[in-house]
Amino acid sequence: MALATEIRKRIKTLSEGKTFGYDDLCLAKKDYATAAKALERLQKEGLIKKVSKGVFYKPEQTIFGELKPDYNELLRPYLFENGKRIAYETGTSLYNRLGLTTQMAFRIKIASRGKRININRENLKADAVKSYAEVTDSNYETLGLLDAFKDIKKIPDCSTEQAIRRLSAIIKELNNKQTASLLKYALVYPPRVRALVGAVLENMGSKVQGIEKLKESLNPLTTIKLGVKESELPTKSNWYIE
Repeated sequence: MALATEIRKRIKTLSEGKTFGYDDLCLAKKDYATAAKALERLQKEGLIKKVSKGVFYKPEQTIFGELKPDYNELLRPYLFENGKRIAYETGTSLYNRLGLTTQMAFRIKIASRGKRININRENLKADAVKSYAEVTDSNYETLGLLDAFKDIKKIPDCSTEQAIRRLSAIIKELNNKQTASLLKYALVYPPRVRALVGAVLENMGSKVQGIEKLKESLNPLTTIKLGVKESELPTKSNWYIE
């Protein structure tokens, strides 16, 4: 079967409004040049539309006209490479979804370990930040939560006390596996994150395995100044927090 015919067949199986790239079409790199010409013909036919270089979508037709992909679909191609997650959304937009702030972000932040991802396309604008660990589908939510601990004093319209209450509520809903992941990745974050995660867990009465390791990673001679009241976090002194 000719490559162009195979590409057309594969695209027909995709959902309308879903973004896709060469990887999603299971194309070998040696076929990219031929595929590009086939995709250009499909654009002229109106079967697909281009979002950015190498990223396309099947337009969805409604009684109100043609719909573009939603926000998550527009962002998805930047978060995955060769079918694997390499990045995640962080910063104010994430903290909004976590219930830490009501503010929205004009420019989002995308965290990745080995790739700088900057976007400046119409309504999708993003700045690159470096993640503290390699990003995977199984850890990106944990990393985002730890980012909130790291930025606790920088979250818009959210006091440190409010943030601690909300983050405590989120952690309370984690299962044992998720809590273990939180402890594991907290170890690669700065001391203030390790201390705050430990203090919050201890304040909740958590006896999870690994919390001692978190405590041992801290320097007892270094005070972590967060301006947290003892009434909000009674265990703070156990973790060298002021």
